[in-house]
Amino acid sequence: MKSFILLLCLAQLWGCHSAPPGAILAYRELNCDDPETEQVAQVAVDYINAHLQRGYKHTLNQIDKVKVWPRRPMGEVFELEIDTLETYCHALDPTPLANCSVRPLTEHAVEGDCDFRVLKQDGQFVVLFAKCDSSPDSAEDVRKVCPDCPLLAPLNDTKVVHAAEAAVSAINAQSNGAYVQLVEVSRAQFVPLPASTYVEFVVAATDCVAKDVTDPATCNLLAEKQYGFCKASLTEKVGGEDVTVTCTMFKNQPAVPQPQPDGAHPSPPIAAVDPAVPSPEAAAPADPPAAALVGGPLVVAAPQVPPVNRAHYDLRQAFSGVGSVESGSGEAFRKQPVVLGPGPAVPSALPCPGRIRHFKV
Repeated sequence: MKSFILLLCLAQLWGCHSAPPGAILAYRELNCDDPETEQVAQVAVDYINAHLQRGYKHTLNQIDKVKVWPRRPMGEVFELEIDTLETYCHALDPTPLANCSVRPLTEHAVEGDCDFRVLKQDGQFVVLFAKCDSSPDSAEDVRKVCPDCPLLAPLNDTKVVHAAEAAVSAINAQSNGAYVQLVEVSRAQFVPLPASTYVEFVVAATDCVAKDVTDPATCNLLAEKQYGFCKASLTEKVGGEDVTVTCTMFKNQPAVPQPQPDGAHPSPPIAAVDPAVPSPEAAAPADPPAAALVGGPLVVAAPQVPPVNRAHYDLRQAFSGVGSVESGSGEAFRKQPVVLGPGPAVPSALPCPGRIRHFKV
């Protein structure tokens, strides 16, 4: 027994001298298309969409890089870079991401570029760090695919704002329900033939009835959170203009607290919207007629003004105030961890980046 204890002490002493002070184990590299990598990447995408309040949901397009660092006393930290693509679903739309189609190149696609660090511990995931930005495809690339396709227009362009306001006026003029206000212009394009302005936007209802409103300034947003997402075209004609607009309604439950990096809730973040459960008054026909808004109250947070001359809502705006922080144990994740020993990291079975799921921007 004494011999065993002595041998154990000698082994511990050897271990203490075998690693330099402050060193940590080497990271391992996974295949970018490994199921474990894809699982963590989906956690990152869910985190992005859970924090979006403007613009459109994003979906995974490609995993560019992944490293897995051991975390003491337990768990692993996945450091990964991913590319995303904008979908047709607005950020406030409760439609599951799996049912949201990606906007094609011909509609001037928008790509996201994100860096994440995700802690995996006891089968649960916690986002430690999130950084994203996004940008539309270049005009040159769009022209190569579709020479006549319209490009994204600045959201604050006077023609764009006018088209959105004219569409909202058309909604209120033909509505028997609540008076609505413009909340956000989400997307816009100038169509050459026929000369028109295409806009996608969000509306919110007030406590006024549309047909009775004489002074919109007296109307207030309602407390119940419901949203309306609309698409409209304003066509210029001799002696006037023609507006067509359709709206889709979806109802949201009250917002729940959003998960923060390394927060108290280790499960993957969940969007603060649930599947639409419209009231009988808010039931929408399958194909709503032009300039028709389905009845029922709408409400949304105060309007957000996009940056000057921006043609989309940059993903970096979704993470304002969210950044790299220390973990709950007080352990900060190093940007350049010290690798133990002179040998290289464990190589992956296949090189990164991984497969492209939709198309390259």
